[in-house]
Amino acid sequence: MSTAVTTENDLRDASPPSGTPDPRLAGFLNYLRNERNASDHTQESYRMDIEQFARMILKLDPAKTAVDWDDVSVHDARMFVVSLQKDELSKTSIIRKMSALRSFYRYLLREGKSSANPFLGLTSPKRGKRLPKYMTVDEVFRLLEAPEKYWRAADAGELTKSEAHVELSIARDSAILEVIYSGGLRISEAIGLNLSSIDLIGGVMLVRGKGKKERICAVGGPAERALRQYLRVRSVWTSDERRDAPLFVNKDGGRITPRSFQRNFKLYLEQAGLPADMTPHKLRHSFATHLLDAGADLRSVQELLGHANLSTTQIYTHISAERLKAVYAKAHPRA
Repeated sequence: MSTAVTTENDLRDASPPSGTPDPRLAGFLNYLRNERNASDHTQESYRMDIEQFARMILKLDPAKTAVDWDDVSVHDARMFVVSLQKDELSKTSIIRKMSALRSFYRYLLREGKSSANPFLGLTSPKRGKRLPKYMTVDEVFRLLEAPEKYWRAADAGELTKSEAHVELSIARDSAILEVIYSGGLRISEAIGLNLSSIDLIGGVMLVRGKGKKERICAVGGPAERALRQYLRVRSVWTSDERRDAPLFVNKDGGRITPRSFQRNFKLYLEQAGLPADMTPHKLRHSFATHLLDAGADLRSVQELLGHANLSTTQIYTHISAERLKAVYAKAHPRA
């Protein structure tokens, strides 16, 4: 495989966040960022998938050199999929990697930087139907009560944190959990809220989701009370009251990170007696499942979740159906 000659047009594209020296990959990453408004996570995932293909099949590293992407054949594309399957990679991961490379080549074709898309006719592995895990209403309530129970117990055990730190940790983490469950938010969406995002009088919040799309989510009564309590003690860690200031802050006054909250989340799972493999995203699944169980219509749940396609939301109807079948099988005398 030969490396590509860098052209003047390619060089104009080469200013991606990753700093990769391959000009065509650089242009694609800029396209994702500037035209598609893709998240940093999506950009990074696509970059890693494309670079993995180049290293495995072309024996070239786009992080170090330019690549002749026109020299890739359908056979190369198939070999990549076969190699991933031999490594026993999950079907979901293989599908994502193929999607990244298809998108990359669609971009190259559109820009006139490639003559064919070797991944276009390749059949993706069939994704297995795996229903998302969710919590029961009782489990959710136990989790929502866990921050206060955990920190009170830790404080009683002569925790080395100040009383103010304990109070703020309880108030902040309780508010985050309530907000996620109240509005069906992703953890990144909850952490990304600013002071101006919350309207406690109107009982709503403006949430920025995937692709920087904004949607309105509900702030229920318990979430409103938790937020008011948190806002009363937030000034212990920061005096920043600007409208664009982060709502949820750490001890240094900056925005708390998802990873930092997830560490605490593990502690709350243990406190609530819940499985350790539960995640904040399971609260989002629980939000959708509980709404549908209570009779909410699918279109409304789709809007609340911020799903672009109704088919994405329909997975939760399968969860409800499976639960009903289980209840039927257990309770009906002729099931």
